[in-house]
Amino acid sequence: MTLFINNDDAKKYLTMDMTLDALEESYLALARGDAVCRPRIDIRIPTSDPTRNYQWGTMEGGSTKGYFAIRMKSDIIYESHYQGVTTQEKYCSRPGLYCGLILLTSIENGEPLAFINDGHLQHMRVGADGGIGVKYMARKDAEVIGILGSGGMARTHMAAFTKVRNFKKVQVFSPTKANRDAFAHEISRLYNIEVQICDAPEQVYRGADVVAALTDSAIPVLDGSLLEKGTHIVNIGGSGIPDQVSIDRVDVYLRFGDTPKPIGHDEFPHDAEYIGFEARPDQNKFGDGRHKKKGHGIMLPEKRVSLHDLVTGAAKGRTSDDQITWSERGNLQGAQFYAVAGRLYEAVKAAGIKVKEIPTEWFLQDIRN
Repeated sequence: MTLFINNDDAKKYLTMDMTLDALEESYLALARGDAVCRPRIDIRIPTSDPTRNYQWGTMEGGSTKGYFAIRMKSDIIYESHYQGVTTQEKYCSRPGLYCGLILLTSIENGEPLAFINDGHLQHMRVGADGGIGVKYMARKDAEVIGILGSGGMARTHMAAFTKVRNFKKVQVFSPTKANRDAFAHEISRLYNIEVQICDAPEQVYRGADVVAALTDSAIPVLDGSLLEKGTHIVNIGGSGIPDQVSIDRVDVYLRFGDTPKPIGHDEFPHDAEYIGFEARPDQNKFGDGRHKKKGHGIMLPEKRVSLHDLVTGAAKGRTSDDQITWSERGNLQGAQFYAVAGRLYEAVKAAGIKVKEIPTEWFLQDIRN
């Protein structure tokens, strides 16, 4: 039987320890050549509403460990403006509903093993990336986290951060007071940690050893002029990169890795964050800043180190407590979903719980395709 694993199942059986371990193992396997993935590819089509477009996004990867997965997203994309901040918004069918699925298969016999709602797993894998960056690049004595944002990404990043360092204080700001208050109370209770609720974003930076911008903003929200010496930066949103002042102040840049080039096609770029194909390509597309853009690719190449180089000792990361560092995944989304989905699938199977099942035969046929 092919399993259907929903978000409630994922919340019960996918732990942050599992996610951190799966991703780090996957990134290193990719560097060794034991795993493979491709960059995200988007298809964008204008809708009848000129302020919205349809977007189909996929990313995929697998390894010799036994699993392959493709993650698929079907979205209507648009922009929203609130208190001077532009955010990307999306929905499927109607606002408040989303369609993101992971198909996990076996590389040994091709069998479809599971369909998985990607909501919780998506937040966990992004949070774990932040945790891996802090593990390898933040100061060893880091104790204070400054967070911009109070949504789901902020919550999973906190789960990851507390696995890799002994933090003692969190400083949080987000535009909606009720949201940041609720986040602060929840984090204080979950992690027995001091939480300072900030009334202005600049307060987040004061004394922070890690500053994490964890928002759905379509533009950068970090302010590099406020970074203190020794800060490690984590950035989600804003097209994936911090503001230019932050970038200019970075001393060491950790990019976990890059997707390999297609075999026999060395001319294809391998550092793109996403590749887009569009109907009516000259018509503006709304929502996530990807229209006619390649993605930022490898930033600061002269300051770049890879996760594989750090782990093997081929390169050093932070060499001074005063250095400002920044970590990001790179274009390895496809390497994430097979690894984390595989761990979740194994946990569900080992628990012997009853989840929804679909007859595998429904996906098989006797006509060669």
